[in-house]
Amino acid sequence: MLEFYQNIPLHIDPVVLAISSFSIGWYAIMYLLAFVVVYFLLTYRIKKKEGEYSNDLILDFIMFALVGAFIGGRLGYVLLYNPIYYWHNLLAIISPYDFATGQFVGIYGMSYHGGLLGVIIATGILLRKNKFKIDFWQFADFVVPVIPAGYFFGRIGNFLNLELYGRVTENWLGMHFPLWAEAGSSLRFPSQLFEAFFEGVALFMILWSIRNKGKFAGHLFSVYLVGYGIARIVGEFFRQPDEQIGYIAKYFTLGQILSLLMILIGVGIYFWRKNKILKKVN
Repeated sequence: MLEFYQNIPLHIDPVVLAISSFSIGWYAIMYLLAFVVVYFLLTYRIKKKEGEYSNDLILDFIMFALVGAFIGGRLGYVLLYNPIYYWHNLLAIISPYDFATGQFVGIYGMSYHGGLLGVIIATGILLRKNKFKIDFWQFADFVVPVIPAGYFFGRIGNFLNLELYGRVTENWLGMHFPLWAEAGSSLRFPSQLFEAFFEGVALFMILWSIRNKGKFAGHLFSVYLVGYGIARIVGEFFRQPDEQIGYIAKYFTLGQILSLLMILIGVGIYFWRKNKILKKVN
């Protein structure tokens, strides 16, 4: 049983459907599934009278968020994780076609933190253009309790795509991943599954349990930023750092540094919003 578990990645094909040089992978399917799940959870909240928003607004939000996540995630990866390569290969930023090999290789490389910023900007644009005056902070508090459910599917997508695997370990929880198994390497943590739990399941359970207990507009959003930042920092201790970056100060990854910044921003938003509300009351 243990041998079967540790060899699961060796039996996974990241490609679901391939027609000539065009292919559809598990990651893309999971990415879309994440948005579908988020949409239905938000409409469920509306049905339960937990928010005075329309299903049409939620659908618009999903569409804007999808575009914002893609653009922000892509630009975040380009600027933060591999700027030198893309400076010399500008077309690779947006082209799924590799002119060197003559094949469609897809657009590889996304940054969560860039994607989050993209979603925030896209949401701000949507709410400003909406004919109804909708407060950004109230809407953010309504949305964030369901967002981690989407992260769960995203991380499962990483696992099925055999990417973002973990660090070398002798622990029985480790698995053999194809690239390293062929080289006779040791077991590696299935960090994608760990992050699916920390960032997806655990964070979802926390935010969902307090979804109607926000004390002021922006409260749950700040909790989300801090909670995800902590979950990501923990998960990164099991994850193999990006090859082109490695460790920062010998111990930390870029993802952990960005997540620490995310925590500080979350704390700052909490006290800023809380003090602003108190001033209005007084």
